[in-house]
Amino acid sequence: MKKLNLYYINLKYIRDLSNADDNVLSVSPQRGKQNRPFVGIIFLLNKQKYCIPLTSPKEKFKEKKSQLDLIKIYDDKNKNNPKLIGVLNINNMIPVTDKVINEIDLIIHYNDSPEIKNLKLLLHKQIHWCRLHADTIENRANKVYDLVVNHPEKNRNLTHRSSDFVRLEKISEKWI
Repeated sequence: MKKLNLYYINLKYIRDLSNADDNVLSVSPQRGKQNRPFVGIIFLLNKQKYCIPLTSPKEKFKEKKSQLDLIKIYDDKNKNNPKLIGVLNINNMIPVTDKVINEIDLIIHYNDSPEIKNLKLLLHKQIHWCRLHADTIENRANKVYDLVVNHPEKNRNLTHRSSDFVRLEKISEKWI
């Protein structure tokens, strides 16, 4: 099991990326998302660290099937009826540097509010699932990157809904 962790990404950095690419998850104040944290897991792709965003489960994801660029995360305590607890949006992964990432403290402290405790419990379940499936996640991320960067004409739908990885890598270099 790979030792993956969850990270917050610097919001100024996210704004820079989202200004350059509409597929980067928004932190726009006009949409009321200026305080939304950008949380994800980090993988090395093409000699570059990438953050795959972790999204909370929404109604729209319940009907969607997992696919190459979208992985549903389940709490499978109840094997007969697993509960959707999150989604990895591989198509919206972004390049990152050590300067713009901060590991999330998942330790539950006595002074954490009930909301923070519940969030940390959920994040524990999500990262545990990601660790168990790290090879699959990494393989899919590499495949999405390859298809979007090296074969965009053959994968128009995927390319359209994916971040412009090469463009974002250039922006990321400015943060080093």
